[in-house]
Amino acid sequence: MTVSDDEDGVILKRRKLYNVVKDESDDEENHITGLKSSIVKAEEGDEETKDAKLVNTDNDSPNSDDLEENVSDDLEEDYKWWEEQDKDDTIKWTTLEHNGVLFPPPYEALPSHVKLYYEGNPVDLPLEAEEVAGFFAHLLETPHAQNPVFQKNFFEDFKHVLNDTGGTQNGIEIESFDKMDFSAMHDYFVQLKEEKKSMTAMQKKEIRLEREKFEEKYKFCELDGRREQVGNFKVEPPDLFRGRGAHPKTGKLKRRIRPEDIVLNLGEGAPIPPPPSGHQWGEIRHDNTVQWLAMWRENIFGSFKYVRLAANSSLKGQSDFKKFEKARELKNHIDRIRKEYRNNFKSKLMVERQKAVAVYLIDVFALRAGGEKSEEEADTVGCCSLRYEHITLKPPNTVIFDFLGKDSIRFYQEVQVDPKVFKNLALFKKPPKQPGHQLFDRLDPSLLNKFLQNYMTGLTAKVFRTYNASKTMQEQLDLIPNEGSVAEKLLKYNAANRTVAILCNHQRTVTAGHAKSVAKSSDRIEEFKWQKERLKKGILQIEPDRIKDTPDYFEDINSIDKEIEAKIHERIVEREIQKYHNKFKRENDKRKFEGEEPLPEETLKEWLDNVKQLKQQYAEELATGIVQLKASMNSVEKLEKAIERLDQRISTSQVQLQDREANSEVSLGTSKINYIDPRLSVVFCKKYGVPIEKIFTKSLREKFKWAIESVDETWRF
Repeated sequence: MTVSDDEDGVILKRRKLYNVVKDESDDEENHITGLKSSIVKAEEGDEETKDAKLVNTDNDSPNSDDLEENVSDDLEEDYKWWEEQDKDDTIKWTTLEHNGVLFPPPYEALPSHVKLYYEGNPVDLPLEAEEVAGFFAHLLETPHAQNPVFQKNFFEDFKHVLNDTGGTQNGIEIESFDKMDFSAMHDYFVQLKEEKKSMTAMQKKEIRLEREKFEEKYKFCELDGRREQVGNFKVEPPDLFRGRGAHPKTGKLKRRIRPEDIVLNLGEGAPIPPPPSGHQWGEIRHDNTVQWLAMWRENIFGSFKYVRLAANSSLKGQSDFKKFEKARELKNHIDRIRKEYRNNFKSKLMVERQKAVAVYLIDVFALRAGGEKSEEEADTVGCCSLRYEHITLKPPNTVIFDFLGKDSIRFYQEVQVDPKVFKNLALFKKPPKQPGHQLFDRLDPSLLNKFLQNYMTGLTAKVFRTYNASKTMQEQLDLIPNEGSVAEKLLKYNAANRTVAILCNHQRTVTAGHAKSVAKSSDRIEEFKWQKERLKKGILQIEPDRIKDTPDYFEDINSIDKEIEAKIHERIVEREIQKYHNKFKRENDKRKFEGEEPLPEETLKEWLDNVKQLKQQYAEELATGIVQLKASMNSVEKLEKAIERLDQRISTSQVQLQDREANSEVSLGTSKINYIDPRLSVVFCKKYGVPIEKIFTKSLREKFKWAIESVDETWRF
């Protein structure tokens, strides 16, 4: 199947202003180049290689980091709201102006030769129905498309759209999902994906810059005279709902949101952004007691979606600050609360016992409150919605929890509980209760949270989770000695973070690329050790008697056998070959874009001849045991310094690999961003001399600027 030049132009035009184009090929090359440069620098210190000068980089063009820096520079960074905490927080803003939301591009018809087939016959679909069929075709080779529930929900919604738009245009009646053939549409989408991948880096860059220029006006708003960044200003495009776990609504159509569905929130007298041509906004509000800029109702659950300010905005920062301060306030009440709910374990009223046990489970095991679910929602539960079958009791006081928590993540823990709690749970399961019955049949989240308000204003189950997460992190950080390298301190920090993540059941499935990533890291460590051995052999070639004076220093001189060494040589040679091919292609892409003559094939041949020489050098080293180092590595002092650097790299890489393995099934980010007071991480960095960049990404440093600038190393949660 081919695509004409005209169609190709349309394809690029319709996607470049909305979709993010990811340069997948460059990621692999960066890894290769990074590894090679590490080995070279171990030998030569800061000396630049000749290879680095072969590529003419365009230093005048802005990259993504430059753009991000420019955005930050434009913001009002001097507004330190955390120094003005006595302000009335019921009024969120006085003046507010913004440019509305960015809609996804309208759907464009597929080429006339790309069709859905039914019983082997091509089907002419109305545009709306063709778009929905395309959503399924995109997913044809994914597990979603094989899921019977996904298929059923998709087909029902597809039929509704088809009927609402007058049916097929060539009289074919579609009555069975099993007779539909999406393969031609799928093949077309695969081809488009491959064409996007084959775009040159310069083409992708041009599209990215044009898209960023187009989106610029939506990225910022004027809030009380300050320019602040907007968060999710894009309206979600229509698609098929996936859901997590065995979701009963998976496959249903997420309908296209139109301006008539949107409610905009602006200041009184602020200019109203014009809606797309031929449309009008659903409603204009002027509500300064809320933080959102726009909202609409989505059709899957009937819930509201909001456009809010970015994570680094003053309003979001104040919200985060108050959340963590509320959790800190709980420490002043927690002893009294625990004493009272323990007293209620023996209450004569069943509802009071259930409240007491529920608060105990939320406090000790960080369970979410939970709530009622309809039959159309995923069967995820929390404390109040636990059913008979979700807990198993093992005398004298062991409880096994086994249920699906938020996002259909399994919560499975075998724990020991207070004997009185165990007796109450046995009472809550007493006949005539059976599987399917509610464990806390006198309780619901609203009643529980109302009960918690009696202890402390604003106290909810989530405040308990935030309190226990931050308190646990404080206790774990207190156990870390101020010793070792930065990498070793980070390993201990992540171990503390992992303890909190496990407490909060923040799990994740092992990613498909995890094994490959671990293998690459292991290869990297192996190559560092091999390089270290080469350098030590180099020392002995200069001063053979050194082995007699310091035998321990050279005990690992032949620790790598020849078979492994040969594999290391092979990996390095393969990377070098790929590096030069990538370099040649990248340079010619740039020359083509700038209208220059491409490099001749002879240039690539010259580069690859260098690799042949390297391969021959390694073969000779393997045969003779005599290493051939760079001419600049001509003294024992230089070699010893290079070995020291390699020792540090080996140590750091081993720590990072250990950390990666430990975190493969635990999501540290959720607890670090949402449940652990960020001031704890700031204190850790200041107290232990760890750069804050090692803990928080640039976006998180902006989000938690209030935490970074408001505490010193003596602060405690």
